[in-house]
Amino acid sequence: MESYVQILGSSSAIPAWDRYMSAQFLNINGAHCLIDCGEGTQYQIKRFKVKASKIDYIFISHLHGDHYFGLPGLLSSFNLLGRERPMHIFGPSALRDVLLSINKASKVINSFPIYFTDTNPNRYETILETEFFSVHSFPLDHRIDCTGFLFKEAVGEHKLLADKLPEGFPYEYMRELKKGKPVKWQEKVFSPDDYTEPPAAPKAFAYCSDTAYTESLLPFIENVNLLYHEATFSKNDFERALKTRHSTTLQAATIAQKAKADKLLLGHFSIRYKSLEPLLTEAKSVFDNAYLAKEGGIFTI
Repeated sequence: MESYVQILGSSSAIPAWDRYMSAQFLNINGAHCLIDCGEGTQYQIKRFKVKASKIDYIFISHLHGDHYFGLPGLLSSFNLLGRERPMHIFGPSALRDVLLSINKASKVINSFPIYFTDTNPNRYETILETEFFSVHSFPLDHRIDCTGFLFKEAVGEHKLLADKLPEGFPYEYMRELKKGKPVKWQEKVFSPDDYTEPPAAPKAFAYCSDTAYTESLLPFIENVNLLYHEATFSKNDFERALKTRHSTTLQAATIAQKAKADKLLLGHFSIRYKSLEPLLTEAKSVFDNAYLAKEGGIFTI
């Protein structure tokens, strides 16, 4: 199964021009994640027929409302629908207090357990590791504490060269070879180097939410297959970007170029731009393999 990202919201601060607040659905190696959850995310989930019930992981980059105001409502819907499977939420420590306060004020007891992991806005950390994928957070440069997220597929199995194996070779030993482990059978050592092909390189997706231009994030996102980097402003609004700790199209494209990313997604667009094509043209002048993170768009990793 190919890993992919679907865009649910691409606007900054205020919804406009049929653009909603920041949210993305990520399917990585069959695991289902929601990245940021701005106001209106539930509507977008229904609009694009995303299977919300399968979401087990939610990642919130920071506590500006356009990135998390939709989360309490989404969790409430899960509760009303009788969800029982645990939900894992990763975000700023203050988010935990916000959610607890809402439940307390509403006298709500969730029908499902929520496991909360604090993100650290000051350093790179591994915040989740499963047999299918791992997630790492890293600091961004915004007006408040903000983290980016790096999602990596787990290394897959080796491809078995079955025709090279002797007749009667045990199936359980084949499984070990596919895991990259040597086995001994009938006094002979069988090495995965000789009887398998190495697995495909695992794919990686980096999500750089609200941030000013900073090359400090380059070591964390180097060579990613797909990079989402905010591009709130046109190059002509550079001073506005500088003041608000956001990025321009050219700055996002420069980061993609320096990181040697395969593809760049531009998003978090200011409402001052009704048409986004000029923003894409600007970015492509620096990094040609750039795309607009428009609502409903699906991008393979």
